[in-house]
Amino acid sequence: MVSDDAFANWRFIIFLSLLALIMIASSHIADKKVHRIAQLNNTVKELKSEYLDVRKQLTQVKMESKITAAMAQRGLQPSETPPQIIKITKQQ
Repeated sequence: MVSDDAFANWRFIIFLSLLALIMIASSHIADKKVHRIAQLNNTVKELKSEYLDVRKQLTQVKMESKITAAMAQRGLQPSETPPQIIKITKQQ
């Protein structure tokens, strides 16, 4: 015959087993989040690097010497005379 103490021990063992399963599942979820964060950090680093490369290319393209050289290939050259300001006034 099984005494009541044995039943209480089994309940306690089952309770501890459930707690262990919950702890293992929680650990796996935390590991997945850590891996996801590391992956996102790598993506951020790659995007920052790409941004810096594109910004460097843009500053080089915007340089006056580059624009002058590109327009010279099309037959255009900078003006020798500076622009003049035209003022229009209303007469009453």
